[in-house]
Formats: sequence, C-alpha cells, structure tokens
Amino acid sequence: VQLQAFGGGLVQAGGSLSLSCAASRRIFSSNIVGWFRQAPGKEREFAASIRWGRGSTYYAESVKGRFNISKDSAKNTATLQMNSLKPEDTAVYYCALGSTLSYSPSEYNYWGQGTLVTVSS
Repeated sequence: VQLQAFGGGLVQAGGSLSLSCAASRRIFSSNIVGWFRQAPGKEREFAASIRWGRGSTYYAESVKGRFNISKDSAKNTATLQMNSLKPEDTAVYYCALGSTLSYSPSEYNYWGQGTLVTVSS
C-alpha cells in the first residue's frame, strides 16, 4: 500500500493547518493510521493515531486539545486538523499505517513521504 501525505505549509503561530493522508487501497478496520513528526535534529515522534474500524483516537500530550485526527473510510483518507499551532510544532509530518496500536514508529509498516509544516513566531 502507498500513502501520500499532503497539506503542509507555512503558518503563523496560533494558526491552523489540515494534513491529509490518502491510501492507495482500502484501509481495513483492524488498521491503525498514525501521524508522526520529526523536527530537525530530533527523533521521529508520535502525534496522533486513529483505529480505523472503531474510530478511536489517540494523541500525544503535546498536541492534545489542539490536534484532531479523523477518517473518511470511503476515500481511504485520514486527516489531521491542527489548530493553535506553535513554533515547536514545526516538523516534517508523516502518516503511517500499521496493525498494532502503538506510539512507536517501528510498529508501523507503511509510510507516506512526509510533508513539512513550518510555524513562524
């Protein structure tokens, strides 16, 4: 399966951006779609995920209350709505597909190419 992430860009602090992740084939109910981010010089970290079947959502503490992950099963697309953005949210954002609910990147089997989000102060 191929994942394509898009929607990044430059935004001022306090602004919003929406990222989308489109899969090349059907996402199964047992799948987990996650969003990770990697800032310059830092390790890739978990941001949010959604259990495809139930729609259960999970967030890192650093984004809870500001980010919202959702799904469109008909389009095999997951969206990460990011609000109240901060300069520390600046990173390359990756979407990933796995079968295990996990905050670890190693548990995800398929990755999108990444999209850059830059938040200016």
